[in-house]
Amino acid sequence: MSLVDVHNEWDPLEEVVVGTMRGARVPAPDTSLYGVEFSTLASAADIPSGPYSQQVVEETEIELDLLAQELGKLGVAVRRPEPRDLSARISTPDWETEGFYDYCPRDGLLTVGNTIIETPMVLRARLLESLAYKKMFTEYFTSGARWIAAPRPRLLDDMYDVSAPTGQRLGNLEPAFDAANILRFGTDILYLVSDSGNELGWQWLQSTLGDTYKVHPCRGLYASTHVDSTIVPLRPGLVLVNPARVNDSNMPEFLKGWERLRSPELADVGYVGSHPRASVWIGMNLLVVRPGLAVVDDRQPELIRMLERHGVDVVPLRLTHARTLGGGFHCVTLDVRRTGTLETYS
Repeated sequence: MSLVDVHNEWDPLEEVVVGTMRGARVPAPDTSLYGVEFSTLASAADIPSGPYSQQVVEETEIELDLLAQELGKLGVAVRRPEPRDLSARISTPDWETEGFYDYCPRDGLLTVGNTIIETPMVLRARLLESLAYKKMFTEYFTSGARWIAAPRPRLLDDMYDVSAPTGQRLGNLEPAFDAANILRFGTDILYLVSDSGNELGWQWLQSTLGDTYKVHPCRGLYASTHVDSTIVPLRPGLVLVNPARVNDSNMPEFLKGWERLRSPELADVGYVGSHPRASVWIGMNLLVVRPGLAVVDDRQPELIRMLERHGVDVVPLRLTHARTLGGGFHCVTLDVRRTGTLETYS
């Protein structure tokens, strides 16, 4: 029986991967990093490359350990990435860089049904991120899971246009997308077209998943990177939405019949350094453990009260440096198995 079995974002969670901050660093400047993550800086030379501060690493690792422990208390099996040297150079015939981090397994790994997909990530530094999970994935594969990897993108300089407006900085020369551009609603799959996912990416995903699924390319929803601080499914028929980004005109068509909770104004939790990798909206980046229970940042009391009024109990935890690192509770986890079956909700 496959250990991988996930059909949506809310069924009761049975097994999950929680990321790590061991060895995390900002890679050496390159075109991809500048174009996708740091285009607001004057030049690529201004990217704050090098290891994250020891304080940020240690505090975050303690909080990730606590998240893993709390999920374990709820009966969820928790897995962690293997240690690896992120300072090692990564090279292809076209470019050379170094590693980034294994903090956000959600970004480059996608589970749909009994399938694990290594996605063609848009940052060169993250091209080999799946190496931290090879032994784990081999175990899943031998249990009966399907394990595939998207074609490795070349990520040449002409894939990026730093001078273009947000949402137009990633080229469409080859399939490229982060797994965090995707949300699962049973047979409906939301795919965010943005600076971290191009048109060829959704076409490849649709062809790979086949006729069982409908992959919905969502344009004009959020132009920058990743979707999980823009739309957050809570249970069938109910989604939390970012009021600064989502409106009646750009709400995905297949979700227009769902009840929408507009996130309240969120507390700014701050960041370390000169450049945050996430906005204040990272506060609505939560992990649904089961319908009616979610892990939420304990510094967001207004959001917690709103969720509780709508029947969602909260496990209040914290990722102090979520804005610094660009990841909340959904980002730092990868659901491997949830109780439930494939259904159509639209």
